[in-house]
Amino acid sequence: MLTKIKFAPGIDKQDTAVGAEGRWVDSDNVRFRYGLPEKVGGWNSLLSDTICGVARKQHAFVDLDGNRYVAIGTDKFLLIYFEGALFDITPFKSNNAGAQTQFTGSTITTSTTRGTAVTITTSTNHGLEIGDIVELDSVTMPTGSSIAASTFEDKLCQVITVPSSTTFTVTSPSAEANGGGSDLTSGSSCTVNPYQAVGPSAQSYGYGFGIGNYGGNVTGSQSTELDGSLNADTAGTGGSGTAVTVDSTTGFPSAGTIAVGTLPSAELITYTSTNATQFLGITRGAKGTATAGTSNGQAHSTNTTVQNATDWGNWGDAVVASTVSLEPGLWSLSNFGQVLVATVANGKTFTWNAGATTPTANRASTSTSSFSTSNNPTASRATLISPTTRHLIHFGTETTIGTTSTQDDMFIRFGDQEDINTFIPSAVNAAGTQRLQDGTKIVGAIKAKETILIWTDTALYTMKFIGAPFTFGFEQVGTNCGLIGKNAAVEIDGVAYWMSNNGFFLFDGTVKSLPCSVEDFVYDDIDLTKGQQITAGVNNLFTEIIWWYPTSGQSFNNRLVAYNYLESMGSQVPGGIWYTSTEGRTSWMDAKIYPKPYATSYTSTDTGTFPTIQGVTGLGATIYFEHEVGNNQINTDGSSTAISSFVQSYDFDLEGQGTEGDRFLSVRRFVPDFKVLEGTAKVTLAVKRFPSQEDSSTGLSPFSITSSTTKKDTRARGRYVNIKIENDDIDQSWRFGTFSLDVQQDGGR
Repeated sequence: MLTKIKFAPGIDKQDTAVGAEGRWVDSDNVRFRYGLPEKVGGWNSLLSDTICGVARKQHAFVDLDGNRYVAIGTDKFLLIYFEGALFDITPFKSNNAGAQTQFTGSTITTSTTRGTAVTITTSTNHGLEIGDIVELDSVTMPTGSSIAASTFEDKLCQVITVPSSTTFTVTSPSAEANGGGSDLTSGSSCTVNPYQAVGPSAQSYGYGFGIGNYGGNVTGSQSTELDGSLNADTAGTGGSGTAVTVDSTTGFPSAGTIAVGTLPSAELITYTSTNATQFLGITRGAKGTATAGTSNGQAHSTNTTVQNATDWGNWGDAVVASTVSLEPGLWSLSNFGQVLVATVANGKTFTWNAGATTPTANRASTSTSSFSTSNNPTASRATLISPTTRHLIHFGTETTIGTTSTQDDMFIRFGDQEDINTFIPSAVNAAGTQRLQDGTKIVGAIKAKETILIWTDTALYTMKFIGAPFTFGFEQVGTNCGLIGKNAAVEIDGVAYWMSNNGFFLFDGTVKSLPCSVEDFVYDDIDLTKGQQITAGVNNLFTEIIWWYPTSGQSFNNRLVAYNYLESMGSQVPGGIWYTSTEGRTSWMDAKIYPKPYATSYTSTDTGTFPTIQGVTGLGATIYFEHEVGNNQINTDGSSTAISSFVQSYDFDLEGQGTEGDRFLSVRRFVPDFKVLEGTAKVTLAVKRFPSQEDSSTGLSPFSITSSTTKKDTRARGRYVNIKIENDDIDQSWRFGTFSLDVQQDGGR
């Protein structure tokens, strides 16, 4: 006798595979629509280029002529996507008055014995750090150099080492052809244009060895390179036993600690004194950083980077508490009409005018014509433009504008109405300030219906326009419901949804906990120390709210959890309609200005092709995707990759007919029912005797099902059985309906 098997929509991971009666319990790349599971839509690469760095924010806007733009903020660059191409609009570094930081009259030194390294010397202190990006201009290479000036002219380079306050090194993609001899300097010149620094690619907290410098980035931290190899079986270079020889010790403390090698696997070496080129009185392998099985320390080749680690506290110590957060590079992006407003997290605010002549040839700046932000705070955690009153609002900003040391993570400053550069309150403007009380820092803020929602790490506030004399009114509307990360909240149809450190919430006028049928699965494996990397997005094509997050041991987002807000409304499904997937995205933009959602995916092992950084690899690469297109992943080279998908049911007995696993089941055949089936789906019937046992497929499983399949005969016997539908082929899709199984009782215990 055929028995129809039905399952409620969504995934239930809060119960056991047997206890989740009538539910699906696992899935990947599957969504639920009209109560039925289906394979998600595909995604298509929008560019043949990949983006250098990790993108964490997108913002689309339109100019007065109807041209569409997307601003993309990465940990290194600010880019514009326009008519299928990318443009670099990253601001140059500038002072508080908006004047560009530029080092003219700099010199370049190449070495005939050092391969591809070149040293640039500035006439004044450059303030650069390892990892900073610079543009080189007006380049003249040294007399006798085989490296052409065009190698660097108008090119981007990354700072590799910082030997002193007036020197830094970059890597040339070309090596000197001359062998031996002296360094080449004569006749060289260049102009150095430093890029605005954004921040690290990943977030970490000061809990133990391996995160770099626990106290945060040390401004102007010194570095140099080994002059000769440093063996593991000797105490110092050249067999000296007491010294480490480097290019220069200029700028290093007279006594302290150096890190030799690439962080976080560097060896720490203490020293008691220095001369011009040596660290003296050394002790190898400080803080347990010597390689196991060696007598003194690690082996390091000549030219290995050596950094000052003196002020980097607790190296190698597993601390149990820390307030230090090394947050990733983030942007706040909004628009003031056709003008992009972009703020670096804990940094400055810049504008870019899409209405300018040839706007893509311009950079974002604090001194954009008619849209200057030179009077804005210079250190803010986030900014946005109020939706109706058009105030530029700074969150977690300075109490004294222009003095970064006064940055207060709970302080809010809003400018005059319709004026993005007036922030000092007076009797004739609508600028003002407010400090929130509940929490230690403002984490994020979004526009919502008739209000602005502001989250601290512990609470939720509303910010509403009330007019003169106070301009905005503030009200705390929730406690113990803080935001996990800056981009972890969304608003749709007047309701805000967000992810906290301790669960999911919504605000529809009242803060409510959002029941979640996969909550334990998510929070048991999420890396809560990387909350600022979590990104949320709305996919209004399928009424989904999605959060992408990193799991434990992963540096970047590698999973998602999705909530179908529309189908959950009025649903009797316990915990709402949720599902999970292994899809990782670092930013998301819903289909509004563009007809499909846009998203970014990141891999840390490649190097992006735009913008190009000379001579550097392994900086990470972001692919820019259009989602809900076809059934495959279309790569940057045009090739297609299949999207694997599956959904698996709970372990059921005889249709819940009161047997509760008391008797064995005998499954003789099943009748598949697919609403949509393009290609072939595989169906597996897995049986087991006891809930704790591993699934055991039938002798005939998995079964290949096509649109013409009417039934499948099988032989399966056990107390419990589950159904798994999967597909991993290119150009294929499916949407499941119901199953009818021919099941009979087949003996007792």
